[in-house]
Amino acid sequence: MLTVPHQGVRQVSAVWDLPEGPPRATFVLAHGSGAPMSSEFLEDIAPRLARAAGLAVMRFNYAYAELMVRTGGRRPPERRPALEVVHRAALDAARARYPDLPLIGGGKSLGGRISTLLAAEGAALDGLILLGYPLHPPGKPERQRVEHFPDVTVPTLFLQGTRDALADLELLRPALERFAGDQTLHVVEGGDHSFSVLKRSGRTTQDVFDELTAAVAAWADAAL
Repeated sequence: MLTVPHQGVRQVSAVWDLPEGPPRATFVLAHGSGAPMSSEFLEDIAPRLARAAGLAVMRFNYAYAELMVRTGGRRPPERRPALEVVHRAALDAARARYPDLPLIGGGKSLGGRISTLLAAEGAALDGLILLGYPLHPPGKPERQRVEHFPDVTVPTLFLQGTRDALADLELLRPALERFAGDQTLHVVEGGDHSFSVLKRSGRTTQDVFDELTAAVAAWADAAL
């Protein structure tokens, strides 16, 4: 459990996935808005990233997700300040466990966005890995979440699907030019916001996860 400075929830669940050998960096992997850290996506991708990229991967629940798990009910995400205090506690815990390793932030959708906001605010991160950045709400491409991009100075990997309803790639590419730090865009052909692909593509979900894992490992080789 992770102790957090949250008014309603004092502790949230957290778990580590570790590589077979010594890790070369720590990756705090935050979940998306609709599911906790135990989502099928994160349960699959986290140990893959640990093994293939040599990362010590830490997952945690935001407070609202912890309550979802405890009560079995659905809850909307909390407002940004409540998310950030929990997220900062997770970063602090990861840094305390591996103080001499590079610290990477990031996550799935919402978790990735909060990571970029913390980086823009000056959180001591060495990189970001974003699995499906939510550039805009579905059907509202004019509401782009990019105002903080010029303040993000760390190397950042964007992993995005071509069918992602929350990230029109024709809008994302020019938005990335506003980044202060180096940025890399890896496009998953046919992937939606959860990186699911259509059956007619001839690829399986596991094929896509292999692609995501290889992209992260290659980025880590270059960035760390």
